[in-house]
Amino acid sequence: MRDLLNLIRWMLLGRFRSKASLEAEILALRHQLNVLRRTSPRRPVFSNFDRMIFVCLYRIAPRILDAITIVEPETVIRWHRAGFRSFWRWKSRRRAGRPSVPPEIRRLIREMSLANPLWGAPRIHGELLKLGIDVGQTSVAKYMARRRRPPSQGWRTFLLNHADGIASIDLFVVPTISFKLLYGLLILRHDRRRIVWVGVTTLPTSEWIARQVREACGWEPVPAYLVRDRDRVYGQAFARRIRATGIRAGRQRRDRRGRTAMLND
Repeated sequence: MRDLLNLIRWMLLGRFRSKASLEAEILALRHQLNVLRRTSPRRPVFSNFDRMIFVCLYRIAPRILDAITIVEPETVIRWHRAGFRSFWRWKSRRRAGRPSVPPEIRRLIREMSLANPLWGAPRIHGELLKLGIDVGQTSVAKYMARRRRPPSQGWRTFLLNHADGIASIDLFVVPTISFKLLYGLLILRHDRRRIVWVGVTTLPTSEWIARQVREACGWEPVPAYLVRDRDRVYGQAFARRIRATGIRAGRQRRDRRGRTAMLND
């Protein structure tokens, strides 16, 4: 504390001194440092307060690294980074959360869920409140007995089982040398990942896309499913004509878990 008060006192007194006096004092201090460094080859020992002073001065004026002689400039930068990590470690420390559920209440929740398979977390939570047990609904859902359900078919399994009956359709844009836009239509079969149709137009409409799909399936078996994106060019006319050919058209979307699903038109 005394060192800090001395620093503050000299900083205030320096505001009332002339520039020549300050420069002379700086030169005298630099020469003293040179003498001490020459006569005392031992490595100096720094306290946490000394490190904090150097870090604060470096934070205010990074050019002070040129004036530091008793310690390497890289050491001051390392102290600054260590202080930054310590501050954010303290900032993100674990704070007190919700109280833990006693083991007897956990066993009671599990027994109630096993004895009443049709009860969900809201019903069990309400029954516990009637008994005077104050516990959150999320905690009830956490400690309920987990029942093994039959595995459901995922999107990957669906693709593997029905790849021979799935086709994808997509539009892409090609700019020409005359600054015009050409719209290309690509139809891909998923069984062997082969392109079955490519169409090009300057004005894509839902009727034109439906006609391209019908022509692509003229010599091929009609796919059971047609996957597309959310482009607005696929209008009601496209949906009606595709439905008339016996194809189930749908658009892809992703759920909250990142899995891909298909929505029917």
